[in-house]
This record gives sequence, structure tokens and C-alpha cells, in this order.
Amino acid sequence: MKYDVVVVGGGAAGLGLVATALATYPGKQILMIKKEQETLVPCGIPYTITTLSSVESDIMSTKPVETAGAQILIDKVNKIDPKAKKVFTESGKDFEYDKLVIATGSMPIVPRLPGVDLKNVMTVPKDVNEIKKLKSSLTNVKKVVIVGAGFIGMEVSDEIRKGGKDVTIIEALDRVLPVAFDPEFSEEARKIMDKEGIKVKTSSKVKEIVGKDKVEGVLLESGEKIDADLVILSIGYRAETTLAKDAGLSIGITGGIWTDEYMRTSVNDIFAIGDCAEHKDFFTRRANRLMLASVAAFDARVAGANLFDIKLIRQVKGDLSLFSTSVGGTIFAAAGIDEVDAKVSGFDVEIGISNSVDRHPGTIPDASKVKTKLIFSKSSGVLIGCQMMGGKSVGEMINVVGTAIQSGMSIVDLVALQIGTHPLVTASPVVYPIISAALDAYAKLNCAKS
Repeated sequence: MKYDVVVVGGGAAGLGLVATALATYPGKQILMIKKEQETLVPCGIPYTITTLSSVESDIMSTKPVETAGAQILIDKVNKIDPKAKKVFTESGKDFEYDKLVIATGSMPIVPRLPGVDLKNVMTVPKDVNEIKKLKSSLTNVKKVVIVGAGFIGMEVSDEIRKGGKDVTIIEALDRVLPVAFDPEFSEEARKIMDKEGIKVKTSSKVKEIVGKDKVEGVLLESGEKIDADLVILSIGYRAETTLAKDAGLSIGITGGIWTDEYMRTSVNDIFAIGDCAEHKDFFTRRANRLMLASVAAFDARVAGANLFDIKLIRQVKGDLSLFSTSVGGTIFAAAGIDEVDAKVSGFDVEIGISNSVDRHPGTIPDASKVKTKLIFSKSSGVLIGCQMMGGKSVGEMINVVGTAIQSGMSIVDLVALQIGTHPLVTASPVVYPIISAALDAYAKLNCAKS
């Protein structure tokens, strides 16, 4: 059978693509082929451990796109034939397409270490059954070691600690959240973990996972052994590109599928979106492994609107790092480039700092302290990055900053920003975190000129 669009993968990228394509090209016949009946909301996976009542509470529904007219098939695509414009499935079916979208996502990286095959050595995949298995395994253990202090490692450790377990997190680099945040924010996150009772070992590398049939501990290169009933490997993800490679599509230098600005691959009429695709940094234009559900959804909108002709002109030439996470109830968020990477990349920067409160007066019951760091290009004054920490309001304020970065706003633009405020829901208009940090940078630049 032939379809106008065949989508391989049913995660955030695949669902977003189908929704956008249906809205842009009404009447097109669209088939989504996904391996699992149920697909998890990626960002919610760590919270299935304790915060959510069950793994099923984190399921992404396909009903909206089915109601809109898409067809869903639970099957696995084993082969793509670009010349015949067909896909072949594990169950023996084949489908012809006009346009094909690959949204196969990513898989956890498993390091080549002795002992990784032992029982109770696990990863955090985006798979319902595997996450159920992880949650079940946690029931009867006391000591858990997590390898990797990135977003997933931090969030998982936080959730497991809520369940009363003894948790140790091991990070090869010299601080937690080392890729996303500058040192001062990493240090604040570590202080919170210490207060929560999570043991943190940075600048530490795992030499071996020890045990007989079942894991008994982790041996570090320093010679120290940490006892463990369960080990979770959280050192990152790799793009799932097997189908693309076999079909002859070009693979980028980071291991993801190469695409142009409209998510078109090296083969005509085939697109790639989400974690399986290679991305480019917003500022440096360097290829990177940016794997976020928000980026996948952005890819999906770009590709979905432009499958048959260019309707949505992409003016943003790179992908903006924009994310938030929770550490012990404190929200850490970042947008754009951090100060360390900015300097390494050759930017001369000016920094603006503010410490304020997200309600006014600060005695409002749910008020939270907010620390904001804005990073500007000193020569142009253009905003290139931001980091924030505080209460839940930070999760939305960082989106405002993301919009400012994408729009090329400068220090002056932010100082002159017009906002609406209310005591119960926002910071004071006099010391609004983003504007106050911009004012700090503005004052420093003026002092430097005088």
C-alpha cells in the first residue's frame, strides 16, 4: 500500500511531525510505524520512579493524531529501500511512500566495562517495559550507584533518594551538570545534593563493575570500591541510525543522521528528526549531539510544514540549547551558550548577575529566591546565554530568555523590556530577574567605557 507520508518512530518527534503535517497538508495519507504500543513522555521518565504513581502515568497518547486522520501501525521497520521508496517491517509488510520521515530516536550508551552484563546493571531507555523493570528492581535494593551526573543521572538520583535509598553518583568530570552549566551553578546543585543525602564523587572514573552473577559494587580507577545492589549507567545516548546507515544516508561527524536546515537528508524525499538527527549549535554552528524533546518537537514542526514544499522558512540556522531540571526541588535552567564554552569558542563576553525573588513582596508564601546569570557578547551587546536557579517560575522565565536569544535581543533591548507583573505570580517590576541581570551587565559596560 502507498502512503503520502510514512513516519518511522512514535516518540515526541514522530508525533509532532504527524500533527504538523496533518495541519499543513490536510487530506494527505499518513502512516506512523512504531515499535511499542505505548510510548513514554521522555522528560517524564525519571519521575516514574517515585513522583508518579506508575510508569503508565507517563504515556504519550496517539489518539489526537489518529482522530485527525493518521494511521498507526505497531511494528518494527527492518529495511528502507530509497530507490523503490518502500519500507519493510518485521511482520513481513511493506509500504510505499512519497515522503519518509525517520524519527528513530536514541539509545543509552553502554560503556565497555567489565561487569556491565551483571544482573541489576541497568540504563534508562525510553522503553515502557525496561522502565517498569528498573522501577521493580529498585523495590528490593538498598544501595544504588549512578554513573553520570548529567540531567538524567541527576534526576534519577533525586527520585531514588526520595524513596529512601542510599544513593551515590559518580561523575568523570570535575563537577555535576558539567556540560549544561557554569561552575558556580554546578556547585549550587552539588550543595543541594549533599543536603539531600546523595553522595557525589566527581573526577572519578569507573574501572569495573564487580560481582558474580549479580552486581555487588563499583570499582573506581582510584582503587576505591563502592558497594551497590544496583548500578544505573547514565553517561549519555547515541543516535539510533541503523536503518539510515543501511539505506545509504549520510551520517554526520557526531554519529547522527546528516540533514539540511529543513531536516532533509542526503537522499531525496527522506527526512530525519529528533535524537537520531545531527544538530548544529545556535551560535558556533558546530555539529553537536543535542538530544532534547523540545528540539525534537522543533525539528518536527520544521519538517512537517515543509514535507512537500517550503511553507515555513527556517530563519534560525542552528538549534538552541534550552532546558531545565530539578535538583532537590530547586529548578536549574539554561539557554544558549554558557560562559565557559563562550570563551572557548572565542566570544568576548560581559556577564550580568541578579539575585531576586519571584514574588512581590518576598513574604508571599510561595516566593522563591532566583539567581540569574546573563551572558552577552561584549562587542555587540547581543544576548547569547543565560543560567537561572530558583523556584518553578524559572522554568518559564528561561523560555522568555530563549525567545530573546532567538530574536537577537541586546542588553539595551532587555533593559527596556516591557513586562506585566502581579504580586501573586511574578517578581517585582523593579527587580525582575531578567531585567535586573541585564542592568548589571549594562552598568559594567558603561563603567568600562567611562
